[in-house]
Amino acid sequence: MTDRYSEEEAILAVAQLTRTRLVSFIEAEIITPVQTGDGHMFRQIDLARMELLCELSEQFDLDDDALALVIGLIDQLHGVRGELRAVLGAVALESEEVRARIAEALRQPL
Repeated sequence: MTDRYSEEEAILAVAQLTRTRLVSFIEAEIITPVQTGDGHMFRQIDLARMELLCELSEQFDLDDDALALVIGLIDQLHGVRGELRAVLGAVALESEEVRARIAEALRQPL
């Protein structure tokens, strides 16, 4: 399995992706390919994003501005989930007493 895909390989790999749509995603900076001497190259994560973007575009008839907003929110949510996992991992390393105090504090209204 390769870790870089050309434009042609990306279009073949993502069912609903067309060259026009790919160019649109790049111009809108929704997808940021790696620049090489051979042109744009895409990573596996780019292919997954393009698949999601195509699905959102088709199912909800979203234009590039709306897609950029939605994918930005998804990116933020993904980042927050990673931060939450790190916090949960740190809390898990604490003593039972500390974990109990944290659990009690979380039950209190703000």
